[in-house]
Amino acid sequence: MTESGLVISRPVQPMQPFTVAGERGVLVGTQDGQFESWILPVKLISHLTIEVNVEGYSVPIAVNPQAANIEVRPDRTTITYSHIGFTIRQIMFSPDGAAAAENRPSTGPVVLFQIDADHPLDLTFRFTPEMRWMWPKRNDGVPGPDWVAAGRDGFPGGFYTLHMDYPDLGGAIAIPTATPGIAAPYQERPQEHEMELHLHYDPKRDGQGANAKLFPLLMAVGTTRESASNEALGHALKELNDSIPAAYKSHSERYAKLAAETTSIETPDKALNDAFQWGVVSIEQLKAHEFVSNQTALVAGYYASGDSARPGFGWFFGRDALYTLYAVNGFGDFALTRAELEFLMARQRADGKIMHEYSQTAGDPVVDWKSFPYMYAAADATPLFLMAVRDYVRASGDVEFVKAHREAIEKAWAFETAESSDTDHDGIYDNSQGTGWVESWPHEAMPHQEIYLALLDEQASRAYGELENALGNKAQFIFGATRAGDIQLKIEQEYYDKEKGCYAFSHNFAEDKNGETDRASTVYPAIGWWDWNGANPPLTHGEECLKQFAGPAIATDWGLRDVAVTEPFYDGMSYHQGSVWPLFTGWGALAEYRGGQPLAGEQMLMQNVDLTWAQDPGAVTELLSGDFFVPFGRSTSHQLWSSAMVITPTLRGLFGISVDAATKTITANPHLPAGWGSARITNLHLGDQLVELDFSREKGGLHVLAHTKGQAVHFRSDVANAKLSTSHFREAEINIPLPPTEIELPTHALPVSGSRPGQVKILSADYGSRSLTIRAQGQAGSRYYLILHNNQLLLPKISVANQAEHSDATVGISMSDRALSNGDEPMLLSLHFPGGQGWQTLDFTLTW
Repeated sequence: MTESGLVISRPVQPMQPFTVAGERGVLVGTQDGQFESWILPVKLISHLTIEVNVEGYSVPIAVNPQAANIEVRPDRTTITYSHIGFTIRQIMFSPDGAAAAENRPSTGPVVLFQIDADHPLDLTFRFTPEMRWMWPKRNDGVPGPDWVAAGRDGFPGGFYTLHMDYPDLGGAIAIPTATPGIAAPYQERPQEHEMELHLHYDPKRDGQGANAKLFPLLMAVGTTRESASNEALGHALKELNDSIPAAYKSHSERYAKLAAETTSIETPDKALNDAFQWGVVSIEQLKAHEFVSNQTALVAGYYASGDSARPGFGWFFGRDALYTLYAVNGFGDFALTRAELEFLMARQRADGKIMHEYSQTAGDPVVDWKSFPYMYAAADATPLFLMAVRDYVRASGDVEFVKAHREAIEKAWAFETAESSDTDHDGIYDNSQGTGWVESWPHEAMPHQEIYLALLDEQASRAYGELENALGNKAQFIFGATRAGDIQLKIEQEYYDKEKGCYAFSHNFAEDKNGETDRASTVYPAIGWWDWNGANPPLTHGEECLKQFAGPAIATDWGLRDVAVTEPFYDGMSYHQGSVWPLFTGWGALAEYRGGQPLAGEQMLMQNVDLTWAQDPGAVTELLSGDFFVPFGRSTSHQLWSSAMVITPTLRGLFGISVDAATKTITANPHLPAGWGSARITNLHLGDQLVELDFSREKGGLHVLAHTKGQAVHFRSDVANAKLSTSHFREAEINIPLPPTEIELPTHALPVSGSRPGQVKILSADYGSRSLTIRAQGQAGSRYYLILHNNQLLLPKISVANQAEHSDATVGISMSDRALSNGDEPMLLSLHFPGGQGWQTLDFTLTW
């Protein structure tokens, strides 16, 4: 097995989750090694545990409490159980497996048990048979286990079959050489026994250490009368057993290819580098084959299903995928983007609306999915679809895709601009056709028109215009741009709240258009910067919003709440009125970077980065408490768009990269941390060619060099006074002047589990001609440190606002003798916040 590349290895946290996901199967469990196994879309077994009897040792050993270490790699996860009498490694991976067919069962995850001991062992594997279709496909009865003797029905060893009341669904499970547990004869009174597989390990026969034999847990599911027969299931187990080396090799090579061909970053921050790559892997692992059509698309995430038949958000979700495609386009997997867009278009409603939720059993003819309220419940998938198609064309240059799917694009646009989608006739898409963001709200009525939807409508209008322009339709381009401008003006007129300094949550118009405005302070205005690449700010009064996103009313130490704690209905345990979503944190980070507040953007981005290691190793969770650093109990631990919110703010915010493949143009507006001497982006995809960008900091300037082996690229920057110089045909360099003084944040880290927010918040850092003014908030009486860099050998002077009001508030510089003599060494900037209660504000200015 491969030993190079990404790895997370650490002591287990027994109650924390792990996920091993592939296109045809998934294992979801806890780090003590228990798991449930899905051969999609069927849950085969759950609650797998192990017990060991050591020869000559009179006490049976429950193995799962001995779980000591978990090692997660892109291609496999290993849990190691450690006891004085043995070591057992549970090695899990989920190859593509065999597809279900008329007479062929499907296979999915593989679990290999490597056993190492000096004495013979008798192992008992216990599990609960499930055989449950993913909801909402109906389940009939409970599985009836039968033991098929060794040598029968195609499999050389014995195996269990799990049959249902009807012969078109059956499963099989085996460990070669294992024997069955208790099987009560028919003549006995009805009784229940746990299902067991008994395995004998002999170190002389089965090896020790690195030479220890691997015992595979083999699983298969048949979903037709032919494929659910004992004979078909037995043959499937044999084929799977014989193919494990080749299946692992192909599986491992797939992830090596993914790492070699997708975009990656090299920076002085190893955690950021690794989290970026884990984000790519996490998205790849959430690809799944739809059961009926066999199309490949992205599911929203996985988590243990417990007593239900839904493994977390293990459905195909429209808006989750559409937000994620910005990351996918960023790292260059254009085939995945096309597959996802075509999946959604194949399920577009007749009036043009784009679907949002689609179970993995929704396509089964016996399921009337459209009679459930989920498929088209969300209104935002339609504008996001138009935006995502435009983003794909920008990154790939694939105008032929637009031509081939113009009808679907036109239908989506027609739906968004239809009278039925604007029931108050104010020219803005509203919630009349489904939920915008919130699915519940603590008022008498749901919001009529959220600013979230209004901002998406504005961006989708520009997107549609640009798509039409790519096809030569100038009139529609002008119409889309004009409509977007009109919406932007109306947002300023109708949503801006002068008293709060930001924008209202929603308008709740009655039929006479005289309804009230919901003035709640939320994170949702941040979406205005999501697809923004213009010269003018997306929101005229956005600067104050950016401060509010970064302040402690919305920002915690682990991400952004959706509703500010100052609102009377705020509840940190609520799904929609106060919890922290890494998705919101990603919106906020990108808004801060694009709005000229990179310190606030960096604080938010790095919180998502650090969540990569916080729960399900290598993945980012769905949502967390707004009050304490802990994920929700039902938080989907391997969440699609959460991992994407590491990638998109990094590429498009921190590095400030945007691309236009049609014109072979790369724009770089970087916001690199002051302490970085250099950085690199490799395999940046600009259409069909790859570009490498090198960033290097020299005294007073940041130099960005673009290399390409293909055609020459147009390289540009919007940063003031940036200068372009071309060294030769396939290299271009931009020199960006840096300010004389820069602030570096201390090393990022999440707080201890259960902590309340307490880290310093940098609300704003604004440069004048010879000054830098910073507003920070911290806990009363606390002291924090920032790092001060001087780029032009100037020692700044400091002035602190509100000194008379807060005599105990101080800002000071401490520096080494070398810094005093040279002026080019980093210095510590200490912030001592005034006393009192709760969060306090400190304003100070550095001048030179």
